[in-house]
Parts: sequence; structure tokens; C-alpha cells
Amino acid sequence: MMRKVISVAGAAGLVLTLGTAIQPAQAAGAAACALGLGSMDRSNNGVNSRVLTASSVGTVVSTPAVYDTPYAVNNPTSFTAVPGGNGQTRRSGKVLWGSGYLMQSTYTVGPDGKLVGTPVFQRIGNGWGGRFLIQSQYKASATSKPTRTMLYQQDQYGLFGRWTDVGKGLRNTGYVGGMSTMKSFALIATTPTYDMFLANNRAGALYTVKIPTSVPLKPIIIAVRTSTWQGFEQLVATPCGKNGTMLLGIDADTHTGHLYAVGHAAGAATVIKGLGKVAMTFDDYDYFRFTPAYDPLNGG
Repeated sequence: MMRKVISVAGAAGLVLTLGTAIQPAQAAGAAACALGLGSMDRSNNGVNSRVLTASSVGTVVSTPAVYDTPYAVNNPTSFTAVPGGNGQTRRSGKVLWGSGYLMQSTYTVGPDGKLVGTPVFQRIGNGWGGRFLIQSQYKASATSKPTRTMLYQQDQYGLFGRWTDVGKGLRNTGYVGGMSTMKSFALIATTPTYDMFLANNRAGALYTVKIPTSVPLKPIIIAVRTSTWQGFEQLVATPCGKNGTMLLGIDADTHTGHLYAVGHAAGAATVIKGLGKVAMTFDDYDYFRFTPAYDPLNGG
């Protein structure tokens, strides 16, 4: 039964996909890697977006009234942000409504970030009442179609589950226990044969979680660090360089965030460099990532 983190080679492309309200000078910063950060804004039922680099925080772009519905909206996946004509951008991803309705959410914003037209919501299923929602999609190239799409979620009992898009809906392809102490998962790699996440737990450890696409579900969990990571309620990751990751850790208690440059996943030998505290207050909820239509993740 079905139950229930925009990165490009350079920051200039990020500006196009998030809208021209973010100026190139603000988005570029000193680093080549950039994170298109989105967040859900309860004050106006909308979405906020900005670009983060190691040295700069882009101007926030507010899109009010995206989710003017009678249902609470949460657990967004990453959203593709595809530029169109007249400076418009089409955003599309999945969210949960109310008691667990899984919805495909699509809307268009203008150069000022405001809505153009009416958002479109397509109901996929119900019973999705767990923690977080992560979508993995593998494409061999920018011109090819996705060869697989998978959703991951941890349910309210701590079971970690995977669902595979089989063309006519989503089919559960496994549950596994033993990961109930994990606080957050951030996708860092997608390949034809596996997905890989960075995950932190309540005891402070940071792990890679490699999940082969084969059935049954059998995660391979390897420690990267053994302490100091317990403070982050959410991790958001974006590609950085050929096979690295820029990782944002968000502390919901102090409303702060820290950036890290993470090398290619190699267990305890993984190189992690602190990039410092982000110069903004994290007082929205459910942070997520804007991505381009082609989003190769090679961090693990």
C-alpha cells in the first residue's frame, strides 16, 4: 500500500532560473558554486527564493499566494526552475497537503517573482504522512528523458521507504528500519544504479547513505564524521565542481545556517571544509533546492 535541496556550473545560470529580481553581481560572489535556495513562507502562503554562495547571500525574491489553499502545505521536494519567454520561470515539484495528499505542484513566476497565471496542482495519492520527501531522477544527458524517478520518505514510525515511478503511478519498492535517529537527508548523487545521500543523526554523526536501485531496498551506510552534526534539522545540498557538493546545514533552534564544501564521498576520508555562517536568518520552514532541468549529481 502506498504510504505516507538551483545548481549550475556558474551562478549566472542560477539568476536566469530564479528570475531577474536576483542581480548577477549579488549571485556571483567569489565562489563558482551556488545554491538556489527555496523556502515555504507561512506568513503569505508563498515561496521565498534566493541564491547562496560561499561569500554572498542574494536578495530574497518573494512569491506570495502560491498555496492559498485550506490545507497546510509542507515537505517540498526539490523544484525544477526552467526559464521561459518574457523573463518568466516555470517551477515544478512535489509537496504534501493536509493529512498526507501527495501533489504535483507547478506554477510560473515573472521577472519580479510574482505569480503569472494560476498554479496547477495534480493529486498523485494519499497516505503520505511522514517526514520529508526527496525525489531522485536520473538522466543520462541534458537532451535525454529521465530513465528513472524515485521518491524517498521516512514514515511516522521511523521506517525509510522508497517508491518508484512505473509510468502509471508510484510503486513501493521497499521499506527498511534502523534509520529512525536520522534527522535529515540530502541527495548528493544519482547514477543508473544507485542514489546517495548525506544524512545526520541525533548523536551528531554524519553519514553517506548509498541506496542501490535494486529490489529489495538495502542501504549502505558509512560514517563520514562521528560528532558535531546533531544541531542541524535540515541539510540541503547542491553540486559543486566536477564531483563535490556544497552543503547547507540549517539549525531550526537558532535560525542559523552554515555552508560546507564537501569533497567526493569517501567515508571518513571525505574532505569537508567549513565555509562559514550564512549571513541571513532562517525563519521560514521546509527549505528546499531549485534545480535546472538537467541536474547531474556526482557527489558520491
